[in-house]
Amino acid sequence: MNNPPSTDHAANDSWWRSAAIYQVYLRSFADGDGDGTGDIAGLRSRLQYLAYLGVDAIWINPWYPSPLADGGYDVSDFRDIHPAYGSLDEARKLISEAHELGLRVILDIVPNHVSDQHTWFQKALAAAPGSPERDRFIFRYGKGENGPLPPNDWHAAFGGPTWTRTPDGQWYLHLFTPEQPDLNWDNGEVRAEFESILRFWFDLGVDGFRIDVAHGMAKDLGLPDLGLTEFSVIAHEDNHPHWDRDGVHEIFRSWRAIADSYPEPRVFVAEAHVRPGRLPDYLRPDELHTAFNFDFLKCAWEADKLRDVIDRTITDLASVGAPATWVLSNHDEARTVTRYGRAHTGVTTPTLDQGHPTDLALGTRRARAAALLMLALPGGAYIYQGEELGLYEVEDLPESALQDPTWERSGHTVRGRDGCRVPLPWTGDTPPFGFSTFGSATPWLPQPDAWKSYTAEANQADRTSMLQLYRSALRLRRTNPDLRGEEFRWLDSPAGTLLFERGNGLLCVVNLTDQPIPLPDATSPLLASGPLDNAGMLPPDTMVLMHRD
Repeated sequence: MNNPPSTDHAANDSWWRSAAIYQVYLRSFADGDGDGTGDIAGLRSRLQYLAYLGVDAIWINPWYPSPLADGGYDVSDFRDIHPAYGSLDEARKLISEAHELGLRVILDIVPNHVSDQHTWFQKALAAAPGSPERDRFIFRYGKGENGPLPPNDWHAAFGGPTWTRTPDGQWYLHLFTPEQPDLNWDNGEVRAEFESILRFWFDLGVDGFRIDVAHGMAKDLGLPDLGLTEFSVIAHEDNHPHWDRDGVHEIFRSWRAIADSYPEPRVFVAEAHVRPGRLPDYLRPDELHTAFNFDFLKCAWEADKLRDVIDRTITDLASVGAPATWVLSNHDEARTVTRYGRAHTGVTTPTLDQGHPTDLALGTRRARAAALLMLALPGGAYIYQGEELGLYEVEDLPESALQDPTWERSGHTVRGRDGCRVPLPWTGDTPPFGFSTFGSATPWLPQPDAWKSYTAEANQADRTSMLQLYRSALRLRRTNPDLRGEEFRWLDSPAGTLLFERGNGLLCVVNLTDQPIPLPDATSPLLASGPLDNAGMLPPDTMVLMHRD
């Protein structure tokens, strides 16, 4: 492949408003030392591929030391690298090499909780009730005589109770797994520690952070019962005791001040599951820069619903001067090809909608159109690794291979998220498809044999592949002036279709029906998600970018 031109890393402080950011799930991206687990060495070896793809930045899922009870989101040390992934020295080299290629680097930060192996929590367990060590977390006595019942009725994200009892009789709160005790963000030490962590990585050259569970952290320490029978990721009412509380905004204002203090300002993106109309509160000018658009990710492949989500997103975020973002997939959701090939194309539950038949040809056609739609909309876009290869969800992983805590916590009734985390295929006709650079070590999750047709090598050789579509769309985003700004206008179109204009005469047409539709008159196609009809018709589940003649 041709080497991409280097860009001036500091050229545009507002790069994040329109950036295409590639999500790296490090364990599954590329293995540089041959042990079957992805690592920093593997990522460094593939940076040219990411520059070739044409993205502006990479977002790396947690690479910190962790027992991996929840895929690295149980962090035991926020200032180091997990030994299986490499070292701090390698991290510095990665950041430098990425910058040389014009790629910015965004890390994950997990402020709601830590690992139960974190030094702080181990000290809390060894300390007495009421001690300063325990005040960093949320310890309480239980209900009933001698406290045999949990302090309240909250439910954990991966199933089961949200409280675990310690030998001295107190209980500690964990909204996720017992291995992830929640921090007490009313504690000044907690706030100071995370401000120090931000500075540590910013000083190493990191360009920003994705904030895990940004709608958590602040909690009603009165711990009132919710009266619900199961966990909900979103607060459905005002004054929820642990989701989307106003207290998070004071935290984020202090974080923004730190980010803005650097000569090249750093950026934040929020993972915030909130009620309609609440997201702009997180993106006020003195808080976070951007946030994931879960409404778009979870939206069904239906024209009216997509138009409504696009309208609401742009309008709501414009009220605080924030750009929209668009995302189709991530490490927590079923891959787009699989979801769009089902009878129901939306995401309806916090866990995966599993066990439904998928038409892969239909799903691929729709995923291609959706990718082009996402990259043609104003604002930023997030691409989950492997989406550019057209990968599908691996739904038949052997039960012995499953590692997502949802599997155990649900009593082996919900398979969890491992199917979208299977290591990437790079080259060759048999597993591990070049995933391990120095050998053929078995990857930490098995790859399907059929992925020989989906490798990066196979995609690069096929000029009609998903990879080439992404490359072409990303190149247009960089070079076409009509796609650079935030100008956006809907135009009238038939039912079941979307038609909008960007800039000065760039038309974007999406056919979500099951019948061909006429293309606009006096237009010239620039890029289509699939073959166009020679008779001037746009086939079903296809999108095209066109210039007015």
